[in-house]
Amino acid sequence: MTIEQNAHPENTVEIEIWSDVACPWCYIGKHRFLSALAEFDGRDRVNVVWRSYQLDPDAPVGTRRSELQFLMESKGISAPQVRQMFGHVAGLGAGDGLKFDFDTAIAANTFDAHRLIHLAGESRDALMDALFRAHFSDGVAIDDRAELVKIASRVGLDADTVREWLESDAGADAVRADLNAARQLGVSGVPFFVANRRVAVSGAQPQEVFLQFLNQAIEAPVS
Repeated sequence: MTIEQNAHPENTVEIEIWSDVACPWCYIGKHRFLSALAEFDGRDRVNVVWRSYQLDPDAPVGTRRSELQFLMESKGISAPQVRQMFGHVAGLGAGDGLKFDFDTAIAANTFDAHRLIHLAGESRDALMDALFRAHFSDGVAIDDRAELVKIASRVGLDADTVREWLESDAGADAVRADLNAARQLGVSGVPFFVANRRVAVSGAQPQEVFLQFLNQAIEAPVS
């Protein structure tokens, strides 16, 4: 990634990040990106917008299948292969201080979780972290609305407001708009980071790569 020097102070950057709270790479990528942003000199000129994405939009709600069982069935791979994948991801996550307990992880449809993220406002970042922990560390079914109310309450959202939101169709159009924008941009995997719809990077990149991306984002002219 080539980096130009001498950022233009007048430039501001909107960085949109498509991710799914049932995606381990999104959990790692979020942590690494925000760590890079905290070190970035131009962070005050960066506006981060989280966008919804679903790796498996057709996943049934409430089946409470284990992630192991789900991947064996959906990908047609053996239990040892899945466990090898789990071990690789868990090892990388541990290097970033993130806990993955795939033995307890429950496969889930994340549409309601994404609707809830759109409600969260300034608590969005904290809510996303809580959802990642619930799914990957605590064995919580994040497509269970009662569990979503508990998770949201722990990060400061009002339980009654959350319950009413989830029992309605609120936020569904916003989630669908994010998913449609991803299709239009050709996003085929997450996490996916794009600055002003001009400069992009995908995957749970090392922190130094995200710093390069942020520098490129500041330098890229806005049309």
